[in-house]
Amino acid sequence: MGLYPEIEPYDQGMLDVGDGNRVHWEVCGNPRGKPAVMLHGGPGSGASAHFRRYFDPAAYRIVLLDQRGAGRSTPHASAYETDMSVNTTGHLLADLELLRRHLGIERWLVWGVSWGSVLGLRYAQTHPEAVSELVLTAVATGAGAEVALLTRGLGNLFPEAFEKFRAGVPEDERDGNLAAAYNRLLESPDPEVRARAARAWTDWETAMLPAPPRSVPRYEDPVFRMGFARTVTHYWGDDHFLGEGNEGTEGVVLRDAHRLKDIPGTLVQGSLDPGNLLGTVWRLHHAWPGSELIVVDEVGHNAGAPGIVDELVAATDRYAARG
Repeated sequence: MGLYPEIEPYDQGMLDVGDGNRVHWEVCGNPRGKPAVMLHGGPGSGASAHFRRYFDPAAYRIVLLDQRGAGRSTPHASAYETDMSVNTTGHLLADLELLRRHLGIERWLVWGVSWGSVLGLRYAQTHPEAVSELVLTAVATGAGAEVALLTRGLGNLFPEAFEKFRAGVPEDERDGNLAAAYNRLLESPDPEVRARAARAWTDWETAMLPAPPRSVPRYEDPVFRMGFARTVTHYWGDDHFLGEGNEGTEGVVLRDAHRLKDIPGTLVQGSLDPGNLLGTVWRLHHAWPGSELIVVDEVGHNAGAPGIVDELVAATDRYAARG
């Protein structure tokens, strides 16, 4: 099946969402089609043009946005003077609602990858009237246990890389919250300290990839690397700003899965995704009556893998028929 052909946006702009932030958005496909919004990962990765291709452009009105501090939104998180205190899950949820109203959309399908799945799930739980369906991949829920797994638990699988990662923070912080420790380095007034921390963080993210080649070209861009590392550690170091009760295996999103009962959803997950070690996606599926879970063998945390792409496109094709 594969992706739909490349397309260009027919409309785009910068939306003033307050706090000095302007969020970049674009719309492509059919102006009279079924509305859908794409939520990128990270936090901090930014939207990509290939996201446009997961939908039939004749059937969908496809909205992409760069979340606060990411991609073409301003100010960018890579700039030291950017105020990250106004970049939280609550702010991003409010931005989505502002954009929906700005575009005159009543309800839209929400498509999310990785962190985008966390944001999409929480958006649907808090604004169910605005969500027609959910399509999620590389699924996460933002629970404290997920952060603990990725920042420490996988150290046993990649011991050499983990020791380098752990050694990148002050000795007295190596047994604590590593995401928060790295975030403190990334907020240092010393640009060299920030640069070393960003490189160490992305080196660890690269080391956790399930199979060679273990490389991520965008991590070689110093602007992307800094903005990404700063944003991820900002969120991971503070329980994704999901509030009290988000620590441990049962985070806020899983706790509130019952709120999704009237929203159809498709979860497409690679069998080699590290998050599967916690059983998160299986537990979410069983707590969400309107969901279907599709597991693709021999694939990791990768929305662009061939088997994953086929299932995601098949899901959006099915939902197009619902109107």
